Amino acid sequence: MAEMIECTVPRRRFIRTAAAASAGLALGPWFVFGKARPARLMKRPMGRLGFEATTLGLGGQASLQWTPADEDPVRIILKAFDLGVNYYDTSNVYDGSQSFYGKAFRELHLIPGQAGYNESLRRSIFLTSKTALRFGKGGWQKQGLINVSNGKGGHTADDLRRTLSQVFGDGQGGYPGGSYLNMVLLHSISTMADIDAAFEGYDKPDPKAETIGALATLVDFRDGTNLTGLNPKEEKLIRHIGFSGHAAPDIMMEIIQRDRRRVLDGMLVAINANDRMNFSMQYNVIPVAAANDIGVIAMKVFADGAMYSKPATWTSRPDMVVRTVGSPSLPSHRLVEYALTTPGVHTAIIGTGHIDPDASACQLEQNLLAAQVEPDAFAVSDRREIEKMARTAKEGKTNYFQAAAQPLGGPREAAADQHLREGHRISSVRWQTAYAGDEPLARYEIWRDDRKAGEVPHRPQADRTPFSFEERLGDKAAHRYRVVAVDAAGRRAETADLDLPAV
Repeated sequence: MAEMIECTVPRRRFIRTAAAASAGLALGPWFVFGKARPARLMKRPMGRLGFEATTLGLGGQASLQWTPADEDPVRIILKAFDLGVNYYDTSNVYDGSQSFYGKAFRELHLIPGQAGYNESLRRSIFLTSKTALRFGKGGWQKQGLINVSNGKGGHTADDLRRTLSQVFGDGQGGYPGGSYLNMVLLHSISTMADIDAAFEGYDKPDPKAETIGALATLVDFRDGTNLTGLNPKEEKLIRHIGFSGHAAPDIMMEIIQRDRRRVLDGMLVAINANDRMNFSMQYNVIPVAAANDIGVIAMKVFADGAMYSKPATWTSRPDMVVRTVGSPSLPSHRLVEYALTTPGVHTAIIGTGHIDPDASACQLEQNLLAAQVEPDAFAVSDRREIEKMARTAKEGKTNYFQAAAQPLGGPREAAADQHLREGHRISSVRWQTAYAGDEPLARYEIWRDDRKAGEVPHRPQADRTPFSFEERLGDKAAHRYRVVAVDAAGRRAETADLDLPAV
């Protein structure tokens, strides 16, 4: 349950406003919150990250990365602190973003070892950075994967130290004792090659290996160990490890399921009101993350500005940064509410293009007020209304970063076999999860010789343990099985025939 807020607006007016929000999404068409601020922000516990995050976090892009001449990224960060935001995001591929945090942190006395260091404030916030360098050692010859950084180094620990130096240190590689990051994410996991690279040496770290992946490296810097040989000082520089993904929910499901040691504590995932028009995150990877108690952070709530004036392509220049609040046809607060009422989501990071003394024109204040929403505040019908609004933006083709829509898929890796148990013939059918389309999975039906033999409810598949169905057969004949995935709309997708030979 989210923490209740104490709002500075009068109670009766707040109740009327909340009632209007739930009754047909009546705060439109271009509702903008006034100047009232919540006295205490809503927070949600972030699974096994063990941290209660404000429902809005500050994203590390927008004007923190592509800075217009008349915007001050440091003031944006300081305003987020002033408003009570406690989750902060950046990356080693966000140009000057980390250095702007460093400047703000000096004003906030968040540099360990300096006079006036505010350790209490540091403990109260959660700072996440990312590395898109897939290897802790070797690996540059590998093809078909993301392996980049704005820094000069070529390996995971180089990015880690770069972040600490830019945020807490001299920006030249040095950082004071006591510096740490709350989490480092494997940035933009998009292909099986990304996963394979990151997991090299994960199960059995060997300092003599020619190639060691990012994950084993980060575990050493989390635990203060040197199993990889890459942390000779046995420094503890991070608290948690996670990953981010924009494109492929199936790939993101795979990295979670492959993590048998449950090292991945956090997931940053693209989720917005046009999600169901693409290969859906909300019906595929987000439930799997939730089943593993992973902290889930939403991003791309406004599709990197493509919901509004920006083209549906990666931002690359300051003039592409959206600096206004919403539009008449698509109120920004509805998109924030949509992301935060997606089951499994704990907080949403949103990049800020502009802050303003006028609260109605301040993106940060408007997004923060919109984020004061309970996880279950909207019914499915309410969310569908927001989706209709979002489809008016570029005919719904906003999510350039996300894989194209797929129909409901059939159960995967299905197989049938048989064995004897206490003298009885037992057939066993096993399969891996189907991938959902634009509706959630509901169940699996098992058919034998064109007759329904049983069904198994769908559940998010937390690991690689397959779904299974068994039945006792009273004959010795051959049989033919099929497994059929059924979604909430009643649509069906089945396996090929699974032959069970006679005995």
